[in-house]
Formats: sequence, structure tokens, C-alpha cells
Amino acid sequence: MIPARAFANREVGVFGLARSGLSSVASLNSAAARVHAWDESEEARAEAARLGAQVAPFDAWPWQRIQSVVLSPGIPLTHPRPHSVVTAAREAGAEVIGDVELFAREIRPDRSKSGRAPIVAITGTNGKSTTTALIGHILNSCGFQAEIGGNIGKPALELTPPGGRTIYVLEISSYQIDLAPGLVPDIAVLTNITPDHLERHGSLANYAAVKSRLLEQTAPDGHIVVGVDDSLSSSIYTRLAANHGARAVPVSVGKILGRGIFAVDGGLYDAWSNGATKIMNLAHATHLPGAHNWQNAALAYAAVRPFVKEARAIASAIAGFPGLAHRMEYVGRIGKVGFINDSKATNAEAAARALACFPDIFWIAGGRAKEGGIDSLVEHLPRVRKVYLIGEAAEEFAGVLNGRVPFEMSGTLERAVTAAYADAARAGASAPLVLLSPACASFDQFRDFEERGNRFRSLVANLAGPAEREAS
Repeated sequence: MIPARAFANREVGVFGLARSGLSSVASLNSAAARVHAWDESEEARAEAARLGAQVAPFDAWPWQRIQSVVLSPGIPLTHPRPHSVVTAAREAGAEVIGDVELFAREIRPDRSKSGRAPIVAITGTNGKSTTTALIGHILNSCGFQAEIGGNIGKPALELTPPGGRTIYVLEISSYQIDLAPGLVPDIAVLTNITPDHLERHGSLANYAAVKSRLLEQTAPDGHIVVGVDDSLSSSIYTRLAANHGARAVPVSVGKILGRGIFAVDGGLYDAWSNGATKIMNLAHATHLPGAHNWQNAALAYAAVRPFVKEARAIASAIAGFPGLAHRMEYVGRIGKVGFINDSKATNAEAAARALACFPDIFWIAGGRAKEGGIDSLVEHLPRVRKVYLIGEAAEEFAGVLNGRVPFEMSGTLERAVTAAYADAARAGASAPLVLLSPACASFDQFRDFEERGNRFRSLVANLAGPAEREAS
């Protein structure tokens, strides 16, 4: 636990008591702050009280004394309209921040100076979780103590306090960027930008501006790493590269760069400062399949290069990366049928990456649809044998699939897995694949994508006994 000592003896509100909210309560309480907390969940309120908070609805908080409100990233800050607690905080003159801001003020209390430990912050629409985990894996493999968290795994405040070899590796969502104006990364990574979370940011331009803000906050002596293969990210790179602040490094897949890091034809190349040098064959990274994972590898390589000078050590660590749960995760095989858990694919762009990697797919899709639906995935349908639709988006998706590929309205994940396995086992393909890649949010039937992916795993495990199932 990292104590939020900058808030000692201050009165602070914490609104929203999921993982990051409860960790904020614990961190503030450990630093002798006086915490007022609230959440709709009775269980969460009880836990906050156990951690030392005074639990009451926010309209009963002593606003005349509260200087800061720590807001859960899931609570609207601006769009479609500010939550009432945000309005109350602004009227009282209290700042509205998030748990990452508490972390930042402890690790780097003076924005003009170096922090107590380097911070690598990763954002973007797709690939940021894999890139974050891969950066942490490389650093740990090369002798550092990488503390990995933020929007992945542990909340930032639950990471270990800094030591001599500590490097913090944080996945940062757009919601968290909005609530962390004092976060000053030493390395900031932008994977890519495609339409997502527009209901919370109002427009694609606003969404891109939030992503850009994290890079703009990077320490002047730091590095900015940008995937430049989409137009929005490329524009951000061009603008920041001309600002003469933190050094900007472009990363591309499929395009040779005169300067930067790139992947072409399965090879990873370093053209950071001199001519291009081939670092590794990415086919050796067996848990990073597909061109989208080449981008993740190239971004991770660029992010760790300021810390690890030996390129061969980085290449070895990339090859040894074990993969990440719910991101094209190989669950196992029953007979000839393989199973892939890609529950983290919560939009069409992410699902496209999985669909492009495999033939003979029995695809489970659906949930709570995002803007744009699955129209962009039509080009991948020749790889799909049949689709099993679940959740709120089933009717909408059926309209896109009708006449293009066989599908059925499964409704639930349980029925979809059973039907997909039966059809795949009967299929003439030599190695058919049941792929959960929903292209949707999970919130209609599950708490989050992790619960959805875990449920998929358990359903696959129940399809056959251990003697029939070959696990990865």
C-alpha cells in the first residue's frame, strides 16, 4: 500500500467504492486523512467503514471542510453530464481527482523534479493491457522490480512503495487521465486511437485530446512512444515531436521508419538513432500472435529501451512473454476443437484482431454494443464458419450477419459455448476454433470482461473431463 501522505490531516471525499475507491480509502486513512465515503453497494460501504471511512451519502458530507473528492473512474466527470457529486464538489471549491492522482502526488510530489521511482504510463484504445504487461515482464526479466497496475490488475495505490530498482508500469484509461492532472510519466506510451467511450467524452476529438494529455504531461527529460499507424495518433506524434520537450519515438507495423521502432514481415527493427537493426523474429514470441501483437511488442521495446541497453535481453524477454488472460488467451483443446478467450475484445477493432489471426472460427459475439457495431468486421467473415450471438446486441448483430454467414441467437454464453463446441466438433475442418471475442462491453450480463472470460473458461472446462481436454 502506498500512503497518500500529501493529504495528511485533510478531509477528503471518496465517491465510488470499487477496487480503486477502496484502495483510496485505505491509502488516505493510513496517511491520517479524514475520509468521507459513499457507494450504492451496501457491501462496499461496509468495507469502507472497516477501513476507517465515515460512510454517508455525499449530500451529507461536510463540504465546508472537504478540499478534495476522489472519484471512481466509472462516475461521469463531464459527459453525458457531470454526476451530482462532481457538481457539489465544484460548488464547494473542492478539486475532483482520482486514485492515480493520489499515487502521483506521493511518487512524484514535485512535478518539476524527478520522482522517487520512474513511471511508465500506457494508454490507447486497444492493446494497452498487453503492452503494459509486456513492459513489466521485460523489466522484471532484466533485473528491475516492475510494479504493474493502474487500470490492469492492482490499483496504483496497492502497489509496493518504491525501492532502489522499482519502476512503476501503469495502464491508464481515458477516465483516469481526466482525474490525474498531476501524473508525470517518465515514459508515456500511446498504442492507438479508434472510436471508443464516446458517450463519456462527447466526441472522438475529445477522446483523442484526453489521450494526448497524458503524453503532454510527460517529464521534459522523458520519452513519448506513439503508435503512428492511425491518423489521430500520427497527428499527435507530429505535434509533440515538434514541441522540443520529451523525446518522441514513433512505432509502426508494416511500415519502415527512417527513425523509430518498427515491425515488418514478422521482424522487429530498431532505428532509434542510427540505421535499422533487426532485433528479433517475432515468430519466436509464441504468445504474441498477429500483427496487432507485433505493435504491442514494438511499443514495449521502445518503452524499455531507456532502461535496458542490451537489445538481446529485451528480445529474449519478449520471446518468453507468457501472454495475458482474456486477450487471445488459449484456454485448451477438446479433441480437435481449440478454445480462445478474447473477452477483453470489447469493441469491433479489438475483435478484428482476433478474427484476422485464425481460420475456421466458430465465433461467440455480443453483449452491450458500442457505437459502430460490427459493420467493420464484415471483411473477416470468410474466416468464420458460424456465429453465436449473445446479450443485448444479438438482434443488431444479426442484421449485419444475415445472408453473409450462418448464425444463431444463443442468448447466453452458456448456450453459445455448448452449441459452438458441438458444431465445431462435427465440422470438416482439421482444427476448428471456438472464439469468444464479443466486440461488446460485458455489462448487460456480467460485472466486467474478466468475469465474462472466467465464465467462458469454466464452461470450457465443464465440456469434457480431464482425460479429453488438452490444456495449454
